[in-house]
Amino acid sequence: MDRVDAIPEQALAWHRAGDGAVLATVVETWGSAPRRIGSQLAISGTGMIEGSVSGGCVEGAVIVEALEALEAGELRELEFGVSDDDAFAVGLACGGTIRVLVEPVGDVLPELLLEDLVKARAARDPVAYVVDLDRSDRWLDRQGFADRFRMDRSGFEPDSRVFVGIHNPPLRLIVVGAVHIAQALLPMARIAGYDPSVIDPRETFASPERFPDTRLLHDWPDEAVETLGLDTRTALVLLTHDPKLDDPALEKALRSGCFYIGALGSTRTHAKRVTRLTEAGFTEAEIARIHAPIGLDIGAAGPSEIAVSIIAQMTQVLRRGDLR
Repeated sequence: MDRVDAIPEQALAWHRAGDGAVLATVVETWGSAPRRIGSQLAISGTGMIEGSVSGGCVEGAVIVEALEALEAGELRELEFGVSDDDAFAVGLACGGTIRVLVEPVGDVLPELLLEDLVKARAARDPVAYVVDLDRSDRWLDRQGFADRFRMDRSGFEPDSRVFVGIHNPPLRLIVVGAVHIAQALLPMARIAGYDPSVIDPRETFASPERFPDTRLLHDWPDEAVETLGLDTRTALVLLTHDPKLDDPALEKALRSGCFYIGALGSTRTHAKRVTRLTEAGFTEAEIARIHAPIGLDIGAAGPSEIAVSIIAQMTQVLRRGDLR
């Protein structure tokens, strides 16, 4: 899947092409700011733009400041008040204030550091871009800021001038079993920000007519999940009820870093699954990663409500950890 945005990538491309480039980042907000902290706008030396820091409210002023900063080779910190009228125009009930960090590539943001950031994003490697504004220092961090990574929350560290910009890979959902629940789940997952794929060797089930605009894999599930990859921003949902299809993918998932594993089936069905996995050599702790019966217990009835319960549980695990 392409990333949700390609703003650092575009800034690097403009810089390498000799056009010059600036990255503008929302670093602080008050009130109902149009864009969340961490949102970015890339500006080329020729005035081309990619992204947004305010949904259109202050972009013009940011571009002017960015071009001046590029010419001067200096960092700038900008603060803008967004009026109620401008906020209403971009869908907010009231205005707010935003602070924007403007960093010309090369003179302020080193090209090699931006290149490393772009490489990390391409490799689906979660990384934080950290700026100490008091020391004029910048670096990438992959080890700290666990809460910020979990919550996708950029911002200043408490009582400091250290800004942490979180660059998480886009969320992915891999569904094994092209059944009715999957048909309800995929549109909900897209709304929640996931890029979904469906695995089912039965081409009649996993057809473009039933799953339009969806990546469909007709390979055996263990091969398919290996093709797609399972990482810390990937959820795996098993819906077939058939051990021949579910178990091979499940075995790959239990020894991967995917943040969520859910499997359809009753308590009795899951008990049989636990027995099979134990006999296959999996530990109690590994097996405990499986959410089964799948979804939060909201009394769901029918495919659509079951899909709601699955999305809710995925969100809970992603943002709050496994609370069982």
